[in-house]
Amino acid sequence: MADDFRDFVRIRYGDLLRTAYLLTGSSHAAEDLVQSALLRSMRRWEHIDEPMAYLRRAMVNQQVNLWRRISSHEVLSAVLPEGRTAVRPDQTEAVAQRDELLKALGKLPVRMRAVLVLRYWEDLSETETAQILGCAPGTIKSQASRGLARLRTVLEESGTQRRPGPVTPWMVGESS
Repeated sequence: MADDFRDFVRIRYGDLLRTAYLLTGSSHAAEDLVQSALLRSMRRWEHIDEPMAYLRRAMVNQQVNLWRRISSHEVLSAVLPEGRTAVRPDQTEAVAQRDELLKALGKLPVRMRAVLVLRYWEDLSETETAQILGCAPGTIKSQASRGLARLRTVLEESGTQRRPGPVTPWMVGESS
């Protein structure tokens, strides 16, 4: 019995492994599946008429049972199923940058702050900003230039070493 089993495994192991790989999709899982099926069949080896058919069926049954167990549990995946929204990344850095930026803006004169908010957060043109504030577009250009320079200075004085990234709607309190 032991010699027959050993000879069979030596001759047919590659075929069994190939079948298991097609069932599992992984070489490691395929090896585990073949080993498990061989261990179970070893006990009944003398009573098995068609060893390849028996082992194929045993591997299929084991894999189906595994699929059933896995499908009844939550499976983690790097790819989201269709129709699901992506998980929001950690916003800690964005919150810290927003807080620093708002504090720095609070240290600017009111008109300069209004120009920066309308031009860069509201994304208005120089002409639109000038109309809202009741001044010339040239004034908006100079106030924006001076305001950005002063904002950089205030941020550097406060110890902010990082370079601010793009301002997103979430950072300024808008819903996205």
